[in-house]
Amino acid sequence: MTVIDLAHIEAVKNSLPEEAKDLKLNLSGVFNCEYLNEDQVWGILLTAAYFIKDEKLAKAFETDAVSADVDEAVISDAKAAASIMGMNTVYYRFRHTIDKETYNKKPARLRMQRMMRPTTSKVNFELNSTSAAILLGCQMCINAHEASVIKEGLSEEHVHDVARITAIVHGVSIALGIGK
Repeated sequence: MTVIDLAHIEAVKNSLPEEAKDLKLNLSGVFNCEYLNEDQVWGILLTAAYFIKDEKLAKAFETDAVSADVDEAVISDAKAAASIMGMNTVYYRFRHTIDKETYNKKPARLRMQRMMRPTTSKVNFELNSTSAAILLGCQMCINAHEASVIKEGLSEEHVHDVARITAIVHGVSIALGIGK
């Protein structure tokens, strides 16, 4: 991995309360992934921050991503994945939770063309979508996106890294809220 200037992420870490020391350390290590590449990590960080609507994190991640010359396509796909998954996770979690065949037979009639035509790659968009699915806990979405990631040639280790990074972003967001 190349050396990345993470000044804004550092500022976020420094604003965390002492009780969140573990999260500071975890956030420091998000780019030390054995399986995900740098663009994939940026996409997951951004998707998670956008999905949970944490403006401070989203701004820090986006600013540092731009400083690190991350392609605008990565940022665009993170925004698209967070938005689409905001719709999908609610709808498919409803279908899974209600567990009635009559609802499962109804057409969703939800447009999701961006998922099929991402600006980066199908697998990166699937990784981003997995992050959002994990955050809402939509079992149907998690299973579907995990299967797509595997079908695209990645491994369970990649998906595990998505879950780990997503959990860190969520924890940091909570810590920022209680640090005030």
